[in-house]
Amino acid sequence: MTDNAADRPARGLPLRGRQQALRGHAAMLGFSAAVSGSFSLGALVANDIGPVPLTTARFLLAAILLALLVTLMPAAGRGGRRGYSRADGAASWRYVVLAVLYGGYFVLMFEGLKTANPVAAGAVFTLTPLMTALVAWPLLGQHPRGSVMAVLGLGALGAVWVIFRGDISALLGFELGRGEAIYFLGCVLHVFYTPSLRLLNRGESALVTASLVTLTGFVLFLAWGWAEIVATDWAALPPLVWVVMVYLAVFATAFAASAMQFAAQRLPASKVMAYTYATPAWIILWELALGHGVALVAVLPGIAVIALALALLLRAD
Repeated sequence: MTDNAADRPARGLPLRGRQQALRGHAAMLGFSAAVSGSFSLGALVANDIGPVPLTTARFLLAAILLALLVTLMPAAGRGGRRGYSRADGAASWRYVVLAVLYGGYFVLMFEGLKTANPVAAGAVFTLTPLMTALVAWPLLGQHPRGSVMAVLGLGALGAVWVIFRGDISALLGFELGRGEAIYFLGCVLHVFYTPSLRLLNRGESALVTASLVTLTGFVLFLAWGWAEIVATDWAALPPLVWVVMVYLAVFATAFAASAMQFAAQRLPASKVMAYTYATPAWIILWELALGHGVALVAVLPGIAVIALALALLLRAD
């Protein structure tokens, strides 16, 4: 069995290569913390606004924020140049594909959260790393080594422990409800989105790609959901919806999209998605912060296993 170069241990890489890999890991750690809030916060407002209007609004806010960052911040690896170039808009169909995958994931996520428990949704999300590794093999030629797959499996065990709070009977009795099934379809889109970031990239920076993807997503969902968007009584929305919308736009969309794009250029797709295993632990913290209560002692072993899996990934790079 031949290893792909993209999945070999980075110990033999030059110092700069190892530093870039570690920066990719740091970006994904921030990504996992940011997107985890989507589950707990999204569940609070999922029945107050439709998923299409919510996704459209968050993409608009995120696109504006990202456009400002692209304009004001020098781009690494591009001579410190600010703003967009004509080359960034080449083959614009790429952004349509990415926007459909990325936006479709969010729409299905919030449709699922209307009935799914945030922690149960986190259980579904933990399926994505192994699925991503399988998709990245034919798309990117990334054939993960057995040790990487073992670490992915270890992280999955820890995540499952956290999700079911160490209750074996709850695990054995798990049944996929309607909300979880809808969200699973969204996760399938996310699985293809991750390797597509690398496959379709033509040298654009993480911020530029995230900016153009969210802008394209806003246009697409505005056209698709125009009737529902116009019918939404925006002035009557509870204040919590606006708070959640801003969080989703700034952290779970603008920051998360930039972090994933940044990491996808420095890490194999399977390792990028490995950070989804940290999501259940973050969700537990979110639930505690929101006063929903968690059997913390029961989930600590799972959190420790997740931390070990991530540490092994860091050590490999």
